[in-house]
Amino acid sequence: MNDAQLVRREQHGAVSIVIIDNPPVNAIAVGVPKGIVEAITDAQADPSVTALIVTGGGRGTIAGADIRMFGKPWPKTEPRLWDVIDSIEASPKPVVAALPDLCLGGGLELAMACHYRVIAAKGMVGQPEVKLGMPPGAGGTQRLPRLAGVAKALDMILTGEPIAAQEALQYGVVDAVLEGDFLSEACGFAERKVSTCDTHPLVRDKTLQNPDPDIFDKTRAKIAKRARGQLAPFACIDCVEAATTMSFDQGIRFERETAEACKGSIEGAALRHVFFAERAARKIPGVTRDTPIDSIERGGVIGAGTMGGGIVMCFANAGMPVILIEREQDALDRGLSRIRSNYEASAKRGRLSRQDIEQRMALIAPRLDFGALKDADIVIEAVFEEMDVKKKVFRELDKVCKGNAILATNTSYLDVDQIASVASERKPNIVGTHFFSPANVMRLLEVVRASAVSPRTLASVTQLGRRLGKIPIVAGVCHGFIGNRMLEGYFREAHFLLEEGAMPEQVDQVLTEFGMAMGPFAVADLAGLDISWANRKANAHKRDPSKRYSVVADRLCERGWFGQKIGRGFYRYEQDGRRPISDPEVQELIIEVSKALGIERRAIDSEEILLRCLAPLVNEGARILQEGIALRASDIDLVWINGYGFPSWRGGPMFWAERRGLTEMLEAIRRFNTQHDFWEPAPLLEQLVSDGKGFAETDRAGQ
Repeated sequence: MNDAQLVRREQHGAVSIVIIDNPPVNAIAVGVPKGIVEAITDAQADPSVTALIVTGGGRGTIAGADIRMFGKPWPKTEPRLWDVIDSIEASPKPVVAALPDLCLGGGLELAMACHYRVIAAKGMVGQPEVKLGMPPGAGGTQRLPRLAGVAKALDMILTGEPIAAQEALQYGVVDAVLEGDFLSEACGFAERKVSTCDTHPLVRDKTLQNPDPDIFDKTRAKIAKRARGQLAPFACIDCVEAATTMSFDQGIRFERETAEACKGSIEGAALRHVFFAERAARKIPGVTRDTPIDSIERGGVIGAGTMGGGIVMCFANAGMPVILIEREQDALDRGLSRIRSNYEASAKRGRLSRQDIEQRMALIAPRLDFGALKDADIVIEAVFEEMDVKKKVFRELDKVCKGNAILATNTSYLDVDQIASVASERKPNIVGTHFFSPANVMRLLEVVRASAVSPRTLASVTQLGRRLGKIPIVAGVCHGFIGNRMLEGYFREAHFLLEEGAMPEQVDQVLTEFGMAMGPFAVADLAGLDISWANRKANAHKRDPSKRYSVVADRLCERGWFGQKIGRGFYRYEQDGRRPISDPEVQELIIEVSKALGIERRAIDSEEILLRCLAPLVNEGARILQEGIALRASDIDLVWINGYGFPSWRGGPMFWAERRGLTEMLEAIRRFNTQHDFWEPAPLLEQLVSDGKGFAETDRAGQ
């Protein structure tokens, strides 16, 4: 595609419209800057042109830089985005950025270089570069504070979240929100500026007001915990601060140097890996653009417990009517009360209005009769995690649901094929949907590919997942699917480390400093130790008696210490009931267990703790790939980032392992295999190391 095709110019009276036409999102890829500069130059030389408009073709998105070019050399003869910005700022004729849809990253930086900005009512603007491990690099940290103020600019740049048109107008990021025929209105705006203004403002010349000189130190302190170990958030703050302490040109140079340094970091590479992983996850074998997709407009959920209520909220939050089924009125009332309480809590934090709460509650139809599900397009059971219970539910659903309804089981571990066997005529419409708790918050949705499920059902459920605000990851049928199957090794080694010499706070500290949202023992206390204890007792007959088994958690449960909900578990909990406090009695119990098992305690360093907990993820992940349970290694990374708190800026466990070195990882696994149970190296990992290959070469669906 040549530059003339990437950027074209249309004439509307005395206004020249420069259109970026690089579908699907009009990224500023190689050739686009050159095309814009040439179009602006031509318009400047045309005496019939009095004003220019820059906009996006198609639906109008201007998405900024082409991320595929990151890490690759830009052709030396090609102009860059900042050359476009220079040509706009040098224009004696006014240039208006017309934003009919999303305008993100470099697209917003381009728009802020224009003399004026207009936006459609549905439009949004944002600087999401921090999500790719870097600050904006073409003036975003210097111009946005001059338009929106330092506080708002910091918030937008640090969260990376876009703001809607009216908010953009409120903060001065745009000059007008246009209704009606957008381009015609934009042309009219440009013509009025020509006729009423002798000079046209540049953002770079605006005086920057900073009413709070301590805002930067306050912001660093505010994000210190959640951004621990990361480069990009603090680099963003540094760049915005530079806008207040340096001249505009000095600030631009500082920003560019900082952005380039971050772009070349491992953190930047990891976040770009996540960006592309989310797009690759949409590719499912057997599902093509021609695969029909069912229209899902009404859902049903069985079970009003914590998980069922969270799933119901997902539907209501997406504006979809949903039927909530329970057996007893008391259980139904408790579930509805819990849902309302969750919404009330969001309202107290300013995230919902009273009207929002009532609108969402009105979408929920509580019922005691399965027959109410007869018109539902999809029904998700979220009952107790027991095979016989779930089979009983599916037998009833088989009787009452319409023939083309999708039936889904929300299970964490159970065999979806067994559940589907009781409704044999519906097998193509039966799928697993493993939501993560709290379901209304967590982004991950494992879509479990039952053996007989149809491509149509898979396509329909993954599309529904995205509509519910989830990242759907397709997984095969096995115990625990992707995430929970890997989780067993993570927790197993954490518990063994306690018996060998570590304490809960030491293990948790190592993993939170690595970037995990919570350490394994804080997670266990939050989930409730009694739940996993009941599962261990129920499955005790399946354990290999010759294999090592940790009894520390069992001993805590025998004392009735079940975690946060009762104020004691691996930690004590006081005051707000959430902050873990070291418990000397737990430490004594652990030492007693070691003694009873004949294990001589020793000092365990942070590196061993990290490898003992994370290497099982990599080893089991390799087995999951080899068995085809996961389609690609990047899917595993997404599961762990979005479902288990693995730091996105480390790219997920499989990306982290590759960056650390698969040879080193295999050597550690082999070393542990000589000392501990459960460490037999995965054949795929051994093969990849032998062949000098990486996990990307195991992709079963194509990148």
